[in-house]
Amino acid sequence: MDSRDEQPETTATTGRALDRRAELSEFLRSRRARLKPEDVGLSGFGRHRRVPGLRREELAQLAGVSVAYYTRLEQGNGRNVSAEVLDAIARALRLTDAEHAHLTHLAKPKALKKKQGARQQQVRPALRQLLQTMESVPAYVVGRRSEILAWNRMAAALFGDWGEVPPAERNWARLVFLRPEYRELFVDWEQKAIDIVCALRMDAGCHPDDPKLSALVGELSVKSEEFRRLWATHDVREKSHGVKHLHHPLVGDLALNFESFRLTDGSEQSLVTYHAEPGSPTAESLRLLASWGTDATRAVSSA
Repeated sequence: MDSRDEQPETTATTGRALDRRAELSEFLRSRRARLKPEDVGLSGFGRHRRVPGLRREELAQLAGVSVAYYTRLEQGNGRNVSAEVLDAIARALRLTDAEHAHLTHLAKPKALKKKQGARQQQVRPALRQLLQTMESVPAYVVGRRSEILAWNRMAAALFGDWGEVPPAERNWARLVFLRPEYRELFVDWEQKAIDIVCALRMDAGCHPDDPKLSALVGELSVKSEEFRRLWATHDVREKSHGVKHLHHPLVGDLALNFESFRLTDGSEQSLVTYHAEPGSPTAESLRLLASWGTDATRAVSSA
């Protein structure tokens, strides 16, 4: 069966939570540093500036708050900050919608019940059935912390049979950063890595007290220099659709359109599908992979 019942767990589940105050401070500093005075209509005040990007007083002026107030916020003290002030700072920093949401989560975190944080992620039976009816479309369900929760036969043919992967390693971040075969599978591996880190950052903003997420970040930071570099950028963004270019070991180059559908049942899960342009070489390659199914992985292993 391609969609397994075992739920992935992180290798370490007792890691300390992320420091929310530090996350808020570093995020604001990084967003301020990327803006130049001329970007926001301010004079550069000469060529020699000691700080990259905007100064705190310049950002406070743009947001219409006092320098002392903004300084406290940038130091990680988001206590009692209003939504109106966060909106003003987001506009001044020219944040995207995803970055604005991330700032709000960091400054005004919602309480996370302990049971919710420890609970295994479950995929609804009807959703599992839907995956199996999508016989010609690679599809999977991904949850929090980039965990791969369920998949169909075509996803196994395209990405490898995750049923043969230990449950704790069924995680996009671990696969992409720690397994060489995924570096070869994704033509633009760097962009795939960026997308994963951005999604983990969004997750961290929503659930900074999640010890499993903290353990995952700690593990990857130790094992992957690329992950450490990307994590330090504090970039956040959401991708709901696009094109992925793969180099499959059996059928060669593929250009696949992907769609990510966020479930609205509060599970924080997404259904991700891939499809090819009708009549394209990629469509023919997918038909070939469909005939192999999970045997495609075994064929690659024995080649």
